[in-house]
Amino acid sequence: MNGATPAVLGGAVVVAFLIGSVNPATIAARLLGKDLTASGSGNPGATNAGRVLGRRWGVLVGVLDVLKGLAPTFFAGQWFGAHAAYAVGLAAILGHIFSPFLHGRGGKGVATTLGAILGVHPWVAIVVLGVFAVAVVLTRWVAAGSIFAALGLLVTAGVVLAGRAPGDLWTGLWLIAIALVVLWRHDKNVIGWWRQRHLH
Repeated sequence: MNGATPAVLGGAVVVAFLIGSVNPATIAARLLGKDLTASGSGNPGATNAGRVLGRRWGVLVGVLDVLKGLAPTFFAGQWFGAHAAYAVGLAAILGHIFSPFLHGRGGKGVATTLGAILGVHPWVAIVVLGVFAVAVVLTRWVAAGSIFAALGLLVTAGVVLAGRAPGDLWTGLWLIAIALVVLWRHDKNVIGWWRQRHLH
């Protein structure tokens, strides 16, 4: 099935947002009698879950966060095409960040963003994951990996837009949009890093 009516697409976007809103980190923490918002960085995401609950829980939460972005985006792409997948993927990411189940508060959306990219452009996801891994190894800082991965997405978007092939415009704009969302969610990390560099 290719293409979707506005009503069907709207319904898919709402469902993706709600799927993204389910926060595995918070659920795992509550099962273990912990409160992530009052522990570690206070962020209800995989990194803080690993810090507070243990590495295995962090990995599990990270995998589930990736699946939240992957599953809706992949199926939307298969059923309705790439444009629908872009809208659905962005909705899942925003659901994770602005979870109504957490009163509008959520994680930083990195794992869910990776899942969304993986669902529609696997090779881009592999490149981004590689940039993330290298940055984390070199800096020993997960936030730095996320920031450099987002910058890598912007570079990839530029390459896509320069290609001028059919469909490249929307692909490039989507990659830019999700990269900017990740950078925005790491604004405090970027500002802190900038100040640290200029204070030394």
